[in-house]
Amino acid sequence: MSSAPIGVSDALRVAVLAPISWRVPPRHYGPWEQFVSLLTEGLVERGLDVTLFATADSMTKARLVGSAPRGYSEQVDLDAKVWECLHISAVFERAAEFDLIHNSFDFLPLSFSGLVDTPVVTTIHGFSSERIVPVYQKYNGSTHYVAISDADRHPSLEYMATIHHGIDMGEFTIGGSRRDYLLFFGRIHPDKGTEEAIIVARRAGLPLVIAGIVQDRDYFERAVEPHIAGDRVQFIGAVGPERKNELLGGARALLHLVNFDEPFGFSVVEALACGTPVIARRRGSMPELIVEGVNGCLVGSEDEAVEALRCIGDLDSGGVRASVEHRFSKDRMVDEYVAVYQRIVGRTASRGAE
Repeated sequence: MSSAPIGVSDALRVAVLAPISWRVPPRHYGPWEQFVSLLTEGLVERGLDVTLFATADSMTKARLVGSAPRGYSEQVDLDAKVWECLHISAVFERAAEFDLIHNSFDFLPLSFSGLVDTPVVTTIHGFSSERIVPVYQKYNGSTHYVAISDADRHPSLEYMATIHHGIDMGEFTIGGSRRDYLLFFGRIHPDKGTEEAIIVARRAGLPLVIAGIVQDRDYFERAVEPHIAGDRVQFIGAVGPERKNELLGGARALLHLVNFDEPFGFSVVEALACGTPVIARRRGSMPELIVEGVNGCLVGSEDEAVEALRCIGDLDSGGVRASVEHRFSKDRMVDEYVAVYQRIVGRTASRGAE
């Protein structure tokens, strides 16, 4: 159930700048675009005046401005840099029309922020490398940053808040009692631990279903494809919203044996919302999502992951879902962003009155 508008938030004119790798909402993969969709629709429900800058084929109840016809990961003949330039410039050329610009695009739009008077808040979805940090450092203090987990806060930056992502809990239901397979759900890349999931499933004597886009083709062909065989290891490719609930809810556990410091992890929360426990590497944000002995286990090795599979059968599906039902709801997330908007606009108004 949506929350009522908070204070004077319904008067705010907000521009939301999405990435343009995929459509909003994504057809299958696209976690940043998924976040933008959930936030934008939640802001509209609260009565804010929202303009979404996204691909032209995006779907929203907000006012849509689309420069790129489709996501460049979906239409390969689009030049990503060309359309990114057209896309980002579109919002900053209209900056005076908005009380606030919410940047969910990464670091590049920050280079426009000093050219406009409209305040800019940026959700930082992680750092692809330390090489991009100097851009965030340059605009630290003149713009506003939100982290998606405490683990992902960079020590050299100042933040307005940490706001965990939320999901639409109504789209996920507790799965049935069969739960006869393990699940890997995510992009096929060494960072995400696909190979480790195969090893753990084999050692545990359980079937594994692998769902996701192939982001690293060489890794897929070397470490994953040779193990695909019958019902023991199935690769089903990218899965859209229409199959996600069934797939997550039918698994005995989600294996999230990441090899990097995961900034958040939508699939982890979605699995938990289906009552499916998660076995995850103890890295990045995972200790903020997983409550050991309640909704899953944190592990440091494949041996520990195999052992954890012997314990999760005692976890109650209802308790697993209850552990995330409020903490990671869409409404909670939207409320926290509205509160950040109000603080930023209030500060800007106070400075203007001096």
